[in-house]
Amino acid sequence: MPNISTNKVVRVIFLAREYGPDSNHLRDYISGFNEEEAANLVALMWVGRESFEPEDWAEALATATAEATAPTENYLSGMPELPDHLEAGLEALGIDVTEAEDHYRDS
Repeated sequence: MPNISTNKVVRVIFLAREYGPDSNHLRDYISGFNEEEAANLVALMWVGRESFEPEDWAEALATATAEATAPTENYLSGMPELPDHLEAGLEALGIDVTEAEDHYRDS
């Protein structure tokens, strides 16, 4: 299972949808993630775009960690499907985001 707060992932989804995947709002937010959170975000996106199966989470995370040669915000910025891939990744891993989504809708 991902070792990143569901609220953080949902915030990335909301920022990407509201401002666009190449916005400074999104880049600034992701740049504040530590290495572990960044790797988890990338691995989650890969599961969502079906580069890895949910049962291969450990491999996805290890690959994201090993291949992290550029800042995560640079890698993910401009990826139009980013919010969809993250949502699909959360769903594939059976993570319920209802409470986190409600928090951002009510803010």
